[in-house]
Amino acid sequence: MEDLFYICQKRNHLRWNNTYSLGIKLIDDQHKKILDFARDLVNYIPKSDEDRDSFFKEAIEKVVEYIKTHFATEEGIMIATRFPGYEEHKKAHENFILTVVRYIKDYEAGNRQVLTNFSHFTRKWVLTHIAILDVKYIEYYKKITINR
Repeated sequence: MEDLFYICQKRNHLRWNNTYSLGIKLIDDQHKKILDFARDLVNYIPKSDEDRDSFFKEAIEKVVEYIKTHFATEEGIMIATRFPGYEEHKKAHENFILTVVRYIKDYEAGNRQVLTNFSHFTRKWVLTHIAILDVKYIEYYKKITINR
């Protein structure tokens, strides 16, 4: 799992494959959707300034709405299972949201390079988050469910 970012960078696109699977269908399905979203961001080519503006606004709305749902799912599992790394994981979620807010503010201030930077940030964040933080709570979850 540690090489997920390198693998996808080498391919220069994001497509779900089973090496990303954490073994919990709900979480895996949500990750698939997030990876699809990140791939769409990376592959986007604006036709005009208006098109780019519209795409960025819609993309931000989608990511914020879907990520809130995904974070709530993950955090709910962590709370229910008393995952000891909950605070660290929740902090990573909060930092992601704060970064998205900074991207929105930069874009609204006229920085049009933000779309490209946001695309790369989202891609890298999703892969490292799955490979590093999500693996921790999934391993914990599997361990406690096996021992019951």
